[in-house]
Amino acid sequence: MLWIGIHLPLLSLETFASTLDPALAGLPRVLIEEHRVVQADAAARALGVKPGFKRATALALAPNALLGQADAHRDAQALQALAHAALAFTPSVVVCDEPGRAGLQMEVRASLRYFGGLPRLIDLLQQALQPLGHQLQIATAPTALGAALLARWRADLTLGPHSDNLMVLRRWLDAAPVWLLGPGREHWEALQGMGLRTLGDLRSLPRSGLARRFSPELLNELDRARGDAPEPQRWVMAPPRFDSRLELFARADTSAQLLAGARVLLARLVAWAQALHGRIGAFTLRAHHEPRHRSDSQVPPHSTLEIALAEPAVDIGHLQQLLAERLARLPLPAPALELSLHSDALVPGAVPNAELFPTRATEREGLTRLVERLQARLGREQVCSLRAVADHRPERSTAVEPANAAAVLAASAAAPPKPVGRDRSLLRPVWLLPEPLPLQERQGQPLYEGRPLKLLAGPERIESGWWDEGLVTRDYYIAGLPDGALLWIFCERLPLPPGQGQGWCLQGRFG
Repeated sequence: MLWIGIHLPLLSLETFASTLDPALAGLPRVLIEEHRVVQADAAARALGVKPGFKRATALALAPNALLGQADAHRDAQALQALAHAALAFTPSVVVCDEPGRAGLQMEVRASLRYFGGLPRLIDLLQQALQPLGHQLQIATAPTALGAALLARWRADLTLGPHSDNLMVLRRWLDAAPVWLLGPGREHWEALQGMGLRTLGDLRSLPRSGLARRFSPELLNELDRARGDAPEPQRWVMAPPRFDSRLELFARADTSAQLLAGARVLLARLVAWAQALHGRIGAFTLRAHHEPRHRSDSQVPPHSTLEIALAEPAVDIGHLQQLLAERLARLPLPAPALELSLHSDALVPGAVPNAELFPTRATEREGLTRLVERLQARLGREQVCSLRAVADHRPERSTAVEPANAAAVLAASAAAPPKPVGRDRSLLRPVWLLPEPLPLQERQGQPLYEGRPLKLLAGPERIESGWWDEGLVTRDYYIAGLPDGALLWIFCERLPLPPGQGQGWCLQGRFG
């Protein structure tokens, strides 16, 4: 077996600071539990703050520090998102959520060939975990607990002879500090007093005496790490529906302030979709309002933003752009303290492979995303498309309606390939005037801006509209100007009253 161990040394601090205002990014950060420091970042430690200090002591050393309350549930949700991202590489993922030992273990032996070897798999894994915003320490070993202990110990043990060799792993573990083990951390002072600083020192003593003096679990954990005892595992499974909730660092009075938290939730959503090897068809974001404002009957408990994609996707950049555009147009009736994201619209199937040269599929995807972004920014009613109408009269053959990105995608996908021969659709221009423009005539020949027009093709006869009051009887021609421009003109087929000529009119232009 081959295991990848991932340790998250700053998980609690990172989840606390995930929704911080960028203006506060440089301040020291400290996590408090039961009025004592449980974790401090590098800036706080540089000022002398250490785990175990009282809250008042930490504030005396770092008066401008950002204090946060440790939250095991918040950390568990972040760890679950990391596990979902890991499930995209192997179904054998284990989560360790013990305080101070948070991390993942992944068995990847069966995945190496598919991903191109261990170094390539680890590179892809780091890229997949990067949007979640956590510092990682990675190690590899033939046992799950061995990989976890090496990852907790040092940050430079990603690859090496210990990755696939049990004997080499045991030599590395003999040099590792004894506090890496759970019971070793608990009994650290007693072990240190006895001169037992490494796991090798621990193994040199009689096992029965160690088990009586400390606990059998100390030796059991060491045996599992060395491969001398079985390692029963509880595998992670991604849920069929996605639900995640996030508390904001400060109350959000505008929708723009919600974006930092929304990006965290979107990264978790994408990790969940990739774990199930699917794409996201729709999701719902809710901003939960401050409770003291809910006494007003006109203020709802939350504001809801629903986003449905015309084409399912897991491109986090595209999803963030759509959400940012929609959030900019979302009015908040009251301040928000929490965000939640929900999705049960998972579309099975892998993401299409990247292509070297554009194809019809990629062109459709680009058009669909353009329509979605325009609608998110301007509003659905402001982005329109043309719909064909069963009417031969050119001015009535199309109707303007709000664009439907899904319909645009379906129509472009169903469009047949262009014929090799003559295409009669090219005989009509795309650009039409709102109303036909009468043209001057000279001896029955149409003029445009005083220049005579040369009839190049036609006539195309249209007689329609007798069932309503819009009867037309026209002969259409393609006419050319001396500079090469092409116009679409018609003349009335039925004779006009004397003195009105043949009724030449301009209907549209080519190009």
